Order: sequence, then structure tokens, then C-alpha cells
Amino acid sequence: MRTFYALDSQIMTKALRYHFHPVDDCNMCGSQPDEHRVLGRRMNRSQGMFPRGKRGISTTVVQCRRCSLIFADPQPVPFDLQDHYGVPPENYWKEDYFTVNPNYFSGEIARFKQLARFEPGMMALDIGAGLGKAMIALTNAGFDAHGFEPSGPFRERAIERMGIPSDRLRHGDMESIEYAPAQFQLITFGAVLEHLYDPSASIAKAMRWLAPGGSIHVEVPSSRWLVNRIINAAYRIQGLDLVGNISPMHPPFHLFEFGLESFRLNGERLGYTIAHHQFEVCQTYMPRVLDPFLKWYMRRTDTGMQLSIWLRKA
Repeated sequence: MRTFYALDSQIMTKALRYHFHPVDDCNMCGSQPDEHRVLGRRMNRSQGMFPRGKRGISTTVVQCRRCSLIFADPQPVPFDLQDHYGVPPENYWKEDYFTVNPNYFSGEIARFKQLARFEPGMMALDIGAGLGKAMIALTNAGFDAHGFEPSGPFRERAIERMGIPSDRLRHGDMESIEYAPAQFQLITFGAVLEHLYDPSASIAKAMRWLAPGGSIHVEVPSSRWLVNRIINAAYRIQGLDLVGNISPMHPPFHLFEFGLESFRLNGERLGYTIAHHQFEVCQTYMPRVLDPFLKWYMRRTDTGMQLSIWLRKA
């Protein structure tokens, strides 16, 4: 897992304005609303294990029966994206996230070298680069690393605090930014795709930028995560229809949780295949005494928090 969130109280209590857009079809597989089952409601604030009495607005959370994608319907879209991400990075991430670990992104780089023949100077693109930590790792590994970041404050810290060259890290979002076709051998959406309102279109656009033989790396929250199922069961026992899935109106502003089938069926629509995947067991957020058993069970059943997946053009 690449991202650690501070969940600063200033962000969580900030007054935000939203448009609520009804969902016409599943973004990844195209299924219609009658194939989406209602899981429950998600509030615009952190709910905790015992949310009875908490106040706020909520949106309905559904799951696609075909591909397991989890999302809000209607989808809350802020009037201004900077309402979500135009905050000081120190408020969004914990302080230790600003430290560059020598092993950061090393597993992903090693996996790419297993999937493709690496040559020094290969071009890599980090989408939603944040503080530029993956760009630093890619540069140190011999890539010609580039990136873009929609948050102005995040990009500024990447340049000022992390030393990322300003000409390598562009300011822009997935919808508006452009690169030359077939330019990059490696493209990474590390902990990014779940924040984008149209992940399928974002993958399609990245595929245009991908060079022949290249790979796209995606790391997203899994719709199979065991801990969310435990939390949802705890809510049901309390007689509540809330769910712990996604967080479209509060940090970390996750809009989607993905299944492996989400990418398989999306690949049939867009023309890519899955080269490799794995479910990663990360923090459980449960009492520590339960961690050993929960992590053991998640490893055996592929119900960890993160889905790491590699895509290739078909």
C-alpha cells in the first residue's frame, strides 16, 4: 500500500458542495442499474464502528453483480476538485509519508522487469504523482520518469520538498492532460484510479500513451476486503444500513472499490489483458489482537485490502 492518510479534522469538517449524478451504467463493465445491488449508505464523514447518533448527509452505495465494482449511486461530485485535494499535503498524509524509503516502489519496478525487457532510459509516467516518491524510485532505477498531479499544493511540495524537477511533474488532471501516443513503456496508477470519476476512460487514455510491449500498473482498493465485510456485519447487528465501503465525500475520497472481474470485463471492452495480479494484505484497522488471524485468513482467501494489477494491450 503506497498511501497513508492523516484524516485531518479540518478536512473532515470543511463545508463542501456537491452535484449528485445518477449512475447510468457500471463504469468498468457497462452493466445496467438493475444489475447493481444496494449495499447500504455512506455518510460524508468518518463513521467508526459505532456510528449511531452521528449526523450528516449520505449517498447510496451499490455493487455491480457482474464485475463486483463498488461505487456510489448517485455519485457525489464536488463543485471544485480542489475542495477535495487543494489542501496542504501535511494535512492529507501522515508525516512519515514524506520520508523516501529506499525500497519504495521497488516491488513494482521488479515486477515490470519480469513482464518486460528493461532498458535504461525507458520512459515511465506516474499518474497522480502526489509528492513524486514513485518518480524518484523510477529515476533511481534507470527510467526516464515523468508525472502529473492535479493538486497544486501536492505538486508544489513535490518540487520544493522532494526535489522533483518542475519540468518533469506537470500540473493537470486526467481529463485534460495529454501526451504523445505510444510514448511510455511503464505507466502507473498507484493508489489513484479509485479517486477518478471515470476510471474506464482513464485507462483507455493511458492505453493510448502506452508503447507496444509496455505495461500499466494499477493499485486500487479491493471490493473483496474482509475488514469491510466485518464492519458491514457490525452495522447490521446494530440495526443500521450503513456500510464501510468507499468514502466519496470525506478523506481519502475513494469513489470505487474494484474486483478482478472489473478489469477482466473492462479489458474486453477496451482491448487489454491482465498480465499479472495479486491481492495485498495491509493494515486491518481492527484490534491488534485480531491482526494475526485476520491477515492469515486474508492471504489464504484473497481478501486483502489492495488489488495490484498489471495491464497490457491485447
